[in-house]
Amino acid sequence: MMQKVVRWITIVVIVLGVLLPVIPQVIWSFAFRWFFPSLLPTEWSRDSWDYIFTDSSRVVEGFTNSMQIAVFVCLLAIVVGLPAARALALNDFKGKGLIEWLLLVPIIVPGLVSTLGVHQVFIRLHLTETFIGVALVHLIPAIPYMVLVMTSVFSNYGTELEDTAKTLGANPFQVFYNVTLPGILPGLMVATMFTFLISWGQYVTTILISGGTIVTLPMVLFPFISGTSYSNAAAISLIFVAPALLVLVAISRQLGEDSSVMGGFGRL
Repeated sequence: MMQKVVRWITIVVIVLGVLLPVIPQVIWSFAFRWFFPSLLPTEWSRDSWDYIFTDSSRVVEGFTNSMQIAVFVCLLAIVVGLPAARALALNDFKGKGLIEWLLLVPIIVPGLVSTLGVHQVFIRLHLTETFIGVALVHLIPAIPYMVLVMTSVFSNYGTELEDTAKTLGANPFQVFYNVTLPGILPGLMVATMFTFLISWGQYVTTILISGGTIVTLPMVLFPFISGTSYSNAAAISLIFVAPALLVLVAISRQLGEDSSVMGGFGRL
């Protein structure tokens, strides 16, 4: 009973913490005139919403590019991070501690510093101003989250069922698809969602590598934030935050299930 109460209190706190900051943005997106000390706009308009769906706003273009890049980064993170996490969790070897520490470097080092270094390499490899170049630079801060979450998952994962399946004649693909994947799927979903959020919010890394050639939603949003068109900024920010909210809800549901995600911290 107490666990259910704690769980519902946690859910309410998360919902309030997420939705309360969004409410003013919703009001601003429909505000035409809103001056202090009025609690609500004196005049309403949907001009901002009409504007963001025009070609000149580039919001649709930015949203599409951000979504494609984020999904591609998630796929790359799974391909790279899953074997690395399994090796770190299930094996003891010399230099393991150093590798685990190096995984934290992209999180500790400011993104601008690391991107400036990577930028020079990407110029030589002709990866600047390309889709794959932007995706790879997003992968740098995203991969630690994938590996760290999945390392925790594999630490609570037993390989006995895999060994049994191999004994019965299953090939590696059958073992992974029928045995491994169902066992790690909750954790993999959470790690993938974190990866998506990291890529979705990248601004500095994107603008340095893409050079403005590939426009993402953060690149569209930031000029409005520093400008005077608060209603346009509010409308675009709502579009920007919508996928993040959906991912947050999905993560909350997944962490609330009885799984090995994050070493069992998801059990509320």
